[in-house]
Amino acid sequence: MKNISKKTLEDLEFYQILSLASKKCSTEVGKKEILATEPRNLILEVEELISKTNEYFHSFEIEKQIPNHGFEDAYYEISLLSVENSKIEIEGFRKILEINEKSNTLIQFFKKNKDLFPTLHKSTSHLEIIKELPVEINKIINRFGEIKDTASEKLFSVRKQINNVRSKIGQSFGAALSTYHTSGFLDEIRETVIGNRRVLAVKSMYRRKIKGVIHGSSKTGSIIYIEPQATLMYSQELQNLVYDEKEEVDFILRKLTNFSRIYEEDLNNYSKFLTSIDITAAKAYLGREINAKKPKVSAKKELDLKKAYHPLLYLNNKEKKIPTYPQNLHFDVNNRIMVISGPNAGGKSITLKTIGLLQLMFQSGFLVPVSEESHMCVFDKILTDIGDNQSIENELSTYSYRLKNMHKFLKKCDEETLFLIDEFGTGSDPELGGALAEIFLEVFYERKSLGAITTHYSNLKLLANELPNMVNANMEFDNKNLKPTFNLVTGEAGSSFTFEVAEKNGIPRDLINKAKKKTDRGKVRFDASIAKLQKERASLNKNSKILQEASIKNKQENEKLDILNQKIKIKLEQYQKLYDKEKRMITLGNKVNNAAVKFFNSNKKRALVAELLRIVEYENSKRKTKPAAVLRKEKRNEISVKKEIEKKVENIKNEKKTIIKKSKKRFLNKYNFKEGDSVRLIDSKSVGIIEKLEKNKVIINYGSFKTKTTTDELEIV
Repeated sequence: MKNISKKTLEDLEFYQILSLASKKCSTEVGKKEILATEPRNLILEVEELISKTNEYFHSFEIEKQIPNHGFEDAYYEISLLSVENSKIEIEGFRKILEINEKSNTLIQFFKKNKDLFPTLHKSTSHLEIIKELPVEINKIINRFGEIKDTASEKLFSVRKQINNVRSKIGQSFGAALSTYHTSGFLDEIRETVIGNRRVLAVKSMYRRKIKGVIHGSSKTGSIIYIEPQATLMYSQELQNLVYDEKEEVDFILRKLTNFSRIYEEDLNNYSKFLTSIDITAAKAYLGREINAKKPKVSAKKELDLKKAYHPLLYLNNKEKKIPTYPQNLHFDVNNRIMVISGPNAGGKSITLKTIGLLQLMFQSGFLVPVSEESHMCVFDKILTDIGDNQSIENELSTYSYRLKNMHKFLKKCDEETLFLIDEFGTGSDPELGGALAEIFLEVFYERKSLGAITTHYSNLKLLANELPNMVNANMEFDNKNLKPTFNLVTGEAGSSFTFEVAEKNGIPRDLINKAKKKTDRGKVRFDASIAKLQKERASLNKNSKILQEASIKNKQENEKLDILNQKIKIKLEQYQKLYDKEKRMITLGNKVNNAAVKFFNSNKKRALVAELLRIVEYENSKRKTKPAAVLRKEKRNEISVKKEIEKKVENIKNEKKTIIKKSKKRFLNKYNFKEGDSVRLIDSKSVGIIEKLEKNKVIINYGSFKTKTTTDELEIV
């Protein structure tokens, strides 16, 4: 965005936000791109960016976690696809396969959950799932990054011959080793490997007794390393076969590269998509750290920041475990310019930086630390004049620099502009500088720009009081303790508390009184009136707070009483039901007892059965009073509750399995495998011994055969 200068981005500490966000990226290309982020000035683009960030942010709070998007940059490998007769190496295809798989997983995930992530799903609309390329790559390259034996018939044949020759080399070398060891010609170490060849460690005095080729000696010369004659012929044959293997692998990779050329555009789109997801995720993670939210995006020129924090100040205070005070700031067509006054070190400059930095973050797709009820719009231009702006290179004073800045402001300012100026008009004679600053402010006002300035000039405070679409604001000051409260109050100008602060800092009272006499009496009275108003407002705020707290307390007590009454009502209903049930059971018992007495007296079974049937039919008739629809609904509710309970039980079982699996994996990650360890593949029963270990790749000997894998696939026995 060309309408925001680099100086403005520096003044508002935007680059520090980008630096913090870059540390949240999973990829190097993501880090580079987020550091080059520039604010956007199109509302649809801004809304799309911030919606994507907000959707990713909400994935932290729900069960639908977005799949991993980390990948290694394959820009060079993908660019080779446009070069004729080029060849991508095995590692390059591994990167391409990773990009393809990660992209396909995310495309399918967002499609399946498009109701939860509508904007992220929309960002995949131009992408198609590629199935053929990963299938072809997996046919050629195994999971360890090696060309498969079955990649071609020729390669299969060559590798089979290589294995046979190596077997013969092993047999012939073993025979020579046994013979010469028995003869006593070998050193204690017996053998070693030089240049990928097994050689005998021969005592130097016996070197002429062994036929073969010398490959070197020990530092002392006491040991000569000889490849026995019996293995030489096979070694020559092995070299030729290894060369044939290399040629065939080269041919296979070129063929696979040619197959991949048609997917160059798709792979480039995949790479850009994963990078954008990485940047979005980084913004979301930073948003969680600074307690940020998505404000409402407004098409009108309005800026309504509720409970707004400066993110860098928030993080700094959080580390120091001290509170950060939120601010409420409102700008619209009827309240375009805010003139902020008050004592030094009261937070005026931080307020300006908060407005500017949050606006830059918003227009770059970041969530911002404000209430969700806040409204933000998009500005075409953001102009700032904050901090010490002396220019040593151009030999400009602060005031000269500021006048040049004002010249730029006057050329650019319009109704699409947000301007922020700190200590407006300072650097010159207070009377003359204040008058010029007043004229500048009137121009900004006439051009309907939105903005805020900080000042100590009384004429600017008066101007804000006179113009209908301009408002005074001040940083509240505790006049008892003479300390700032960092609370912004709109509607009235603030006192600088110059003499009060001076007295607080130990300046003698007689000197302060002399200074007051030298000061224009009207200014002193004006400042004193403002200070008095601030004191009265502070007192009113205190009383209002007490009344508010009392009101809240009464409301809470009423809510407690309502809850208690509801509980009592439920209990009474339960007791009534219990009483009715007991009464019914007693009546039923009496009827049965009467029938029993009649039977006892008459001994007539038929009369007893008839009486009992009559009692049962009467009771059942009462049960049938419920409508069939009600009974069906009760049955459905019962089935629904049962299913929900079964689902919760199943979830608990799955969580338990996941915890066990993670615990097992953490244990394995901490375990340092070494040669000679007894191990087995995860989910396998066969136990083998680690024969060779290099980095995380291992060769396992099962006795009758060997296999190659990685430590991630193993568990210790």
